[in-house]
Amino acid sequence: MSSSSSCSSTYSNPPCAACKFLRRKCLPGCIFSPYFPPEEPTKFANVHKIFGASNVSKLLNEILPHQREDAVNSLAYEAEARLKDPVYGCVGAISVLQRQVIQLQKELDATNADLMRYFRNNNNNNNNNSNNENYSTNNLMRRGGYGSGGLSFDPESGFCYPYYSTNWNHVSGDQNPDHQRGGD
Repeated sequence: MSSSSSCSSTYSNPPCAACKFLRRKCLPGCIFSPYFPPEEPTKFANVHKIFGASNVSKLLNEILPHQREDAVNSLAYEAEARLKDPVYGCVGAISVLQRQVIQLQKELDATNADLMRYFRNNNNNNNNNSNNENYSTNNLMRRGGYGSGGLSFDPESGFCYPYYSTNWNHVSGDQNPDHQRGGD
């Protein structure tokens, strides 16, 4: 009888997740092994369930080696999304995110409009209370509103951005914002 060592495998690495799932021997040149490690068996199972092992193998052989990892990650993401939402897949997730962006943009526009109204009203109050000082909305915002902070309006984007003066820690005495502005 021959010794049992001739029957043992000379390839000592564990099989990749694809070969293990497909119950075949994982050879050193396996196209799947760099992208489906044995520690991530569900990654290949999901991709196989949605796209099929043969199609994935063909795809990986047709694209350049430096693009394969990105392709596998895209396939894995789409497969997982298809399992969660069989009709829309990742397009459904993208649509939800786009709707959220639109909603947040509307909220941001409304908040910017509120801020502009606030500074316009604040400007009108300052004009009524001051004798010779001319406070325009842009002037008030550039000055920082109440001493240490305020908004700066960007006409190109149409947004207000926070503005903080650098001299806030140089004010001595009373920390009341009215006293910092010069005592209106």
